[in-house]
Amino acid sequence: MDGVDTAMYPKVFKRLLDILLSLILMPIVMVVILICGVFIFLEDRGPIFYCGLRLGKKGTTFKMVKLRTMKVNAPDIRNADGSTFNSSSDQRLTQVGKLFRKTSLDELPQLFNVLIGNMSFVGPRPDLPEHINYYEDDEIKKLDVLPGITGYNQAYFRNSLEWKQRLINDLYYVQNISFVLDLKILFATIIGVLRRKGIYSSREQLNKSKIEG
Repeated sequence: MDGVDTAMYPKVFKRLLDILLSLILMPIVMVVILICGVFIFLEDRGPIFYCGLRLGKKGTTFKMVKLRTMKVNAPDIRNADGSTFNSSSDQRLTQVGKLFRKTSLDELPQLFNVLIGNMSFVGPRPDLPEHINYYEDDEIKKLDVLPGITGYNQAYFRNSLEWKQRLINDLYYVQNISFVLDLKILFATIIGVLRRKGIYSSREQLNKSKIEG
């Protein structure tokens, strides 16, 4: 039984569960997105969604959808390792954006990404397209699976780890993917969101680029 689960789950059952769960949650998520969208629009009359290019399975790129949490035309700021900068004092965040970041409500539109098949509920968080040039050795194996709305890093560390350490954890997930591990990650994510721990990175060294994060 364990052998069948190990072989079949990531290839067949994981995707079926993604579709089923997406369809079940879609009506509720749509209502929440609509309510959040009203608050986003009322604050600065800007767009409700942010769509950013991300690395998907096998190195393909796709548009990841999020609720917009930053001010319109906010400058991109990166950490020294090239990852996106997160901070509770980030002046680029709107007032409702700060709340959405703390509660992870900004991630809800990614349910559409899951439904159409370029993301999964659980998997490594997708990197920016240019990060593919910085993978070393086996790190590119992170792209062997669909990226996730949540993953091992988000469940246990949120945004508190540096990018290279997150890659190590992503490889651990890819090598040990199973239904049980996915369940553990989902439950740990829910607990982490409720406790609001590790939302922002403590790193202070920043790197600016021309691409919006």
